Amino acid sequence: MSPFQHLLHDHRLWSMRRRTVVPAFALGLFISFLPFPGHFMFAALCALMFRINIPVAALTTFIVNPLTMYPLFRFSYLVGARLLSVPPGQPRFEFSLDWITHTFVAIWKPMLLGGFIVGSVAAVLGYVIVDALWRYSVGRYKSRKRNQRL
Repeated sequence: MSPFQHLLHDHRLWSMRRRTVVPAFALGLFISFLPFPGHFMFAALCALMFRINIPVAALTTFIVNPLTMYPLFRFSYLVGARLLSVPPGQPRFEFSLDWITHTFVAIWKPMLLGGFIVGSVAAVLGYVIVDALWRYSVGRYKSRKRNQRL
């Protein structure tokens, strides 16, 4: 992040406000469904570009981890294969150069389309849910404070 050092002093990138955290959460969800490596860094760079909370965007991408990677990417692939009318095969997912050069070349289109669609839906749902929870929490806090004054 050193080339962006001069931009990192913006308070919006680090503050815990609804206007920066909720979109950062949605951005992290969207990026986590895209089938490429480096989600963490890509989310941080996008958060920097959109001037939203960098830590939340980057940490949200950890929804995809070694335990959840296969089911999430498999579901994304099936959605993309269905939309492209490609017969969904049974590609096995593994971390190797051979897999990337042979198997991924054959399935990248449905996987990318499915990742984009599923990621978009997850981002919208995540945005709505986190925003509603945030508003509810603030409302409860204000109500408690009001009741304490009375």
